[in-house]
Amino acid sequence: MGGRWTGLLLAAMLTALGGCGEKQAAPAPAPATAPQDRLTVAMQTVADLKPVPATLTTRDMADARARISGVLVRLTVREGDPVRKGEVIGQVQDNRIGIQTRAYDAQVAAASAQASAAQADLTRTRDLFNHGVYAQARLDQVEARAKAADGALAAARAERAASAELGAQGAIVAPGAGTVLQADVPAGSVVMPGQSIVRITSGPVVVRITLPEADAAALKVGDVIRLDGEDMPGGANSGAVSQIYPEITDGQVTADVTVPGLTLAQVGRKVRAWVGVGARQAMVIPRRYVVTRYGVDYVALVGAGGAVFDMPVETAPGPTPDTVEILSGLHVRDVIAAPGAAR
Repeated sequence: MGGRWTGLLLAAMLTALGGCGEKQAAPAPAPATAPQDRLTVAMQTVADLKPVPATLTTRDMADARARISGVLVRLTVREGDPVRKGEVIGQVQDNRIGIQTRAYDAQVAAASAQASAAQADLTRTRDLFNHGVYAQARLDQVEARAKAADGALAAARAERAASAELGAQGAIVAPGAGTVLQADVPAGSVVMPGQSIVRITSGPVVVRITLPEADAAALKVGDVIRLDGEDMPGGANSGAVSQIYPEITDGQVTADVTVPGLTLAQVGRKVRAWVGVGARQAMVIPRRYVVTRYGVDYVALVGAGGAVFDMPVETAPGPTPDTVEILSGLHVRDVIAAPGAAR
């Protein structure tokens, strides 16, 4: 009987020990915050971007100028109107040219009458010469007078044509196709030869930037220029440098940035651009780790004990659209959690 109770006791002890072993082998519970939801802040090398002024414009500007002096009697376009190359968009009139042309008309009529009389005299003289009435010398004199009359007629017609062409140059013609950017000379104004009446955009639309010559030393064709998507039509956020102008004006260098999708309707708009002028160290994190509430940016900072709390930070645009630079609020090796992580 005693041996039986001893066997039962041993069996119970073995069962208890087996249960304890199973409890020790049980898997640990999953952490509240998944490792992929956390990020350790570190410094990295980024391009040192400098803001520069930029304007949406066209590669070329064409001026429709007055070719003669006079009064601007008509201007048919205004700012924003599209024009075609060769289209007449205005008229300059000089009354003296019209009077001069009429005077040349009278000279042409007189020369034409003299030429007709000389030709008739030549016809009669040649007929009488053929019948032996006039000598050869007489015929030569009449032929010379007829040629002189014809020459005087041709000269009068040329002067009249020149005067008429001068009057025709009063038409103001668009030198290229594009959109009227400036048309600030009102009708009735006295204009001079060479004066710009209308400025027209011409060529493809580009973003034109200006930057100090010291910062432009490293700029080259093909460099990617970052643009503010909020300012740019269509939200474009970058473009490539297509041309750098060799002329330096007041210490400034001008360059054109090609951005796809721009239209003439946006010419003249001011935008913000950033040009890389070197490299520096910065704290950069993905934009998805930042939450903005009431105009203040926050990140979820993981404390030493694992607790997660909101930390206000000051941010700036990062090197790419999906990143931001931390200016203050965090330190290197701080651990932050993605928004929505368990706290």
